[in-house]
Amino acid sequence: MSSITANRLNCIQPSATLAISAKASELRAKGVDVISLASGEPDFSPPAYVIQAAIDAIKQGFHYYTPVDGLPSLKKAIQAQFKRDHGLSYEASQIIVSCGAKHSLYNLCQALLNPGDEVIIPAPYWVSYPDMVKLAEATPVIIDTSIAQDYKITAEQLESTITSKTKLLILNSPSNPTGMVYSQQELRELGAVLKKYPQVFIVSDDIYEYIYWGNEPYNNLLMQCPELYDRTILVNGISKAYAMTGWRIGYAAGHPDIIKAMKKVQSQSTSNPTAISQKAAEAALNGPQDCIAEMVAAYQARQQFMLEGLNAIAGMECSPTQGAFYLFVKVEALIKRLGLNDDIAFADYLLDKAQIAVVPGTAFGGPGHMRLSYATSDELLKEALRRLRELFA
Repeated sequence: MSSITANRLNCIQPSATLAISAKASELRAKGVDVISLASGEPDFSPPAYVIQAAIDAIKQGFHYYTPVDGLPSLKKAIQAQFKRDHGLSYEASQIIVSCGAKHSLYNLCQALLNPGDEVIIPAPYWVSYPDMVKLAEATPVIIDTSIAQDYKITAEQLESTITSKTKLLILNSPSNPTGMVYSQQELRELGAVLKKYPQVFIVSDDIYEYIYWGNEPYNNLLMQCPELYDRTILVNGISKAYAMTGWRIGYAAGHPDIIKAMKKVQSQSTSNPTAISQKAAEAALNGPQDCIAEMVAAYQARQQFMLEGLNAIAGMECSPTQGAFYLFVKVEALIKRLGLNDDIAFADYLLDKAQIAVVPGTAFGGPGHMRLSYATSDELLKEALRRLRELFA
């Protein structure tokens, strides 16, 4: 049957996070008491006013197509958010609403990249970045980082990697899978390099920007380097900040020619995002924002609890984070001690011996690690740590 399918599928892999989550669900269906720390999904509910906005939209007849690039009222709310929280101004023609931030990123790759183009991706990276690039027939170029540098690339690494073929750099801060955040100084240093290479566009994937507790006010590259305005595409969405993963609303802002090209791609795939979800997203952006602070406080406390617990287990090492809801745990010593081949085998070992589902670091370009999400209840996190201590005592 494989000979029937398109050759382009041979260069990509299914999403590792979704695969692990599916495996955990199968075990649960068989009665196994599995604790899943694999999925990056908040355990909170959307704010009540958002849910009510969706109900109202249904009653008011929002059952039909909207403009491909999103409702004008939602785009107005996004414009206001960028101005309020970033000090950045965008026209409506510079914004597109998609079926999740992932969809915006996919549209961008299809609209911007050509065969032979190179895309710089810092590792560890979100699992879908390289495969999106490959599906656009471009070449992902990976910059490896380590725990010693907090899994962040340096300006020197960036400059040494840029070539005449470099078309795009993808930056994700706070990061999935590491939870690390680029400081204002680090962003300025990266920006100084990028100013030398006008052919390089930048994606600033800010989907976790509101899940943040750093010492500095949150900043993305464009806020520190406004000279890169025409070359930077900001990507964001409602999934993480408002616990609305299944509503599938993301958006991007950038140069009008790029957004127009993304709209063209979207018009031939999904057309518009779901009308009802767009009305709910509009309510989320325009409504009270105190729900975010409540979630962030819970995530920060969970991060500290898990950080201390994991670092107390011999063979595990992880660093404090400043955002998102993940810990990227170095487990090379445990893999060696157990006589396992790699972190993929280690993840299987945890699922088999302790009924804990995590994602192997290899999926994120970080072999020898595991990513675990603490976007679950305190009770489950305590039980997960208890099982890990017992397993590796």
